[in-house]
Formats: sequence, C-alpha cells, structure tokens
Amino acid sequence: MGGVLYNSSELPTFTLTGLPGLENSQHWMFLLLGPLYMVSIVGNGLILFIVKGEQSLHQPMYYFLSLLSVNDLGVSLSTLPTALATLCFHLKKISFDSCMAQMFFIHFFSFMESGVLLVMSFDRYVAICNPLRYTTILTDSHVVRMGLWVITRSFCMVFPLPFLLKRLPFCKANVLSHAYCLHPDIIHLPCGDITINNIFGLFIVMFTFGLDSALILFSYVLILRSVLAIASREERLKTLNTCVSHLCAVLIFYVPMVGVSMTARYGRHAPRFVHTVMSLIYLFVPPMLNPVIYSIKTKEIKRRLGRMLVGTSF
Repeated sequence: MGGVLYNSSELPTFTLTGLPGLENSQHWMFLLLGPLYMVSIVGNGLILFIVKGEQSLHQPMYYFLSLLSVNDLGVSLSTLPTALATLCFHLKKISFDSCMAQMFFIHFFSFMESGVLLVMSFDRYVAICNPLRYTTILTDSHVVRMGLWVITRSFCMVFPLPFLLKRLPFCKANVLSHAYCLHPDIIHLPCGDITINNIFGLFIVMFTFGLDSALILFSYVLILRSVLAIASREERLKTLNTCVSHLCAVLIFYVPMVGVSMTARYGRHAPRFVHTVMSLIYLFVPPMLNPVIYSIKTKEIKRRLGRMLVGTSF
C-alpha cells in the first residue's frame, strides 16, 4: 500500500471497482442497471414533457415535481459514464479531475434532492393546513426563489469538496470501492491530515440531510394534526392521499441513505459487494421509482400519460 506520493502538480489517477469479488461476472450487473437507467431517463423525461405541455399542471406542486425530475436525470447521467465503462468494458482508470467532477455532480444532485423534497413538503403543508392562502403564499416568484435557494445551497455545500481534496497528498493504491466517485470513499485515500475534510463533511450532511429530514417530519406532524381535525373520514383519506406520492419519494430517498450509513458503520464484516450494492440502491432506485410513483398516484399525470399511450397506439 506504499505507492508513490503525489502532490498538487502530479495528480493521481483512481481505480474504480465494480462488484468486489464478482469481477468476472459483474458485466451481467449492467443488465439490471441498464433498464434502471432507461426507466429513470425516459420516466423523468416524460414527467417534464407532460408538465410543460399540460396547462392545468402549471402549479407549484408540479413545478417542484419538474425540479425533482431534472434532479433525478442529473443523478442518473452523473453515474452512467463510469458505471457503463467499469461494469461493461472494464475501463477502471479515471483521472483526478474527472473523478472530482463526477463526485461534485453526484453529491450536488443528492443534496439538491433533499432540498426539493423539503420544499415539496412545504407545498403540501400549505395546501392542507392553509388552503385559502395557497395561491398567495406559493406565487410563481416564490416558487422560483425556493428553487434557486435549493440549487444555490447545494452548490455552496459541494463546491469546496474538490479543493479540500486537491490540497492533500495521495500515496496509496487509490482504489475506490464503487464504479463512481463518492466523497466518503475518496476521503480514506489521502495520506495527509483529513480533519478539516471530516469536519466539513459532517457539517454539510447535518445542514442538508439532517435539517431537511427534521423539517419534513415536522411538516407532516402539522399536516397530520390538521387532517385529524377533519370530521369526515372520507375527507381525511382524500386529503392524506394528496401526500402519498411525496411520502413515497421521501421514503425511497432517505431509507436507502440510512441503509448505506448503517452498512458502513455496522457491516464491516459483510462482503465488500454488499456495500457496493447498497450504494447502487441509494443512487439508482430513487430516480427510477419517483416518476413511476408520480405517474401512478397523480391522476392528472396518469390521465395525460394514458392519452399519450392511446394516441401512439394508432
């Protein structure tokens, strides 16, 4: 593990890993990931096409859904090049700058998704707890500001990461654990002091995922309290049904994230490919399931999608 010591003028290359221990059969893995990529790209593209073309969907809820679809497309397209090269063509080398760029976009879109889910929970809170003021609170200008806040916050959180890594010396084998570049994976490779990196990494995780999940939970506590005050059982169920799609999106984003963290902390004796599979679930499943869930549970989108399918069948 000694290797060569690199400095900032001689940046290292990294070696990507597909499925540790399953190198001879990992190309079959892309037979699974390929359809996931296809569903994600086509599904989120259809969501954007439908929202843009359907005048009745030009509302805050669907603007936020469009932002979520753009984000999911970003996640898929950020991981696709190296996953395809590593799993199918066994091209495992990646330059330092390319790795930093991929790491930036993967984490940028991950933080952005957390922020989008937060503003979507605020949309549901206003729609259910203060419906008479919905149009005055969530005006087009406010929606744009919220979207810009989500994007700006994500950029500011991720932007320092490549520079904090570039200042460190690398002298190990520089083998990554995945088919793409992730900060928690790269941070174990430098030979220098990574205290600042660890502190900053913990800060951005708490300021994004930690804060967002707490606020989402708080918004649903308020929503549930408001729903329970409705006298009619049918009205309560009808009101809660408007939150099902968003709740599913929250669960499929945060549950795999918790699973990855728990596996990293307590699954040290598990086979290495288990960690890789967990990270694949975290990065690949939400972008694939989000458009499916919203297409099934949102009747306006389902109706328009049905008309498109009927139209293309003739």
